[in-house]
Amino acid sequence: MSEQLTLSAETRERAGKGASRAVRREGRVPAVVYGNREEPLAIHVEEKALMKMLNTGHFMNSVVMVEVAGGVTARTLPKDVQFHPVTDRPLHVDFLRISEHSKVHVNVPIVFIDEEKSRGIKRGGVLNAVRHELELVCDAAEIPDEIEISLKGLNIGDSLHISAVTLPKGVESAITDRDFTIATIVPSSGAVMEAEDAAAEAEAPADEVPATDAARGDEAEDEPAQEG
Repeated sequence: MSEQLTLSAETRERAGKGASRAVRREGRVPAVVYGNREEPLAIHVEEKALMKMLNTGHFMNSVVMVEVAGGVTARTLPKDVQFHPVTDRPLHVDFLRISEHSKVHVNVPIVFIDEEKSRGIKRGGVLNAVRHELELVCDAAEIPDEIEISLKGLNIGDSLHISAVTLPKGVESAITDRDFTIATIVPSSGAVMEAEDAAAEAEAPADEVPATDAARGDEAEDEPAQEG
């Protein structure tokens, strides 16, 4: 289960681009807390503390308790982080208010296991991950850190679909209208080239005579027979 994070914040008195730039110059990141039928709350958080959480790798699927100066605490789920296109510094964060046992939509990372038990990979095949995350619906208090998916028994040409994945109790796929593909086992590029070369050789006529040999045969026919 994803751990609960705590992030200290202060309210923003002013909005707009100028105010946001001023906040960033002080090492803070503008943010907003919204949803749950309450008024949006404009805040700013410490950039270093935010970056530490972002670097955990599971910030976007963790419950974040936003503690605002003055005694206000909001249970939230991060919904969006905007980054600077050049420096990659966070520019703004959106937090969605949730109740303790809200049903939430989250994107949870996939971890593929049992590669050594895949027949296709043993034969030189390669894992082609179609998806790296699963969009799931679950209780806000039971968000998984990751979903492990076994490759055991998969051969070259096999596909792994969501119907073959056992999700944790109380967790469901947010996509229910199709049995989508998660991964396939494909031949390596070297194996494909070898197969193409073999196919080309098999298609060549068995009695085909190389041009050089044919030329030598023609020359031999034109030469006069030597007298004994």
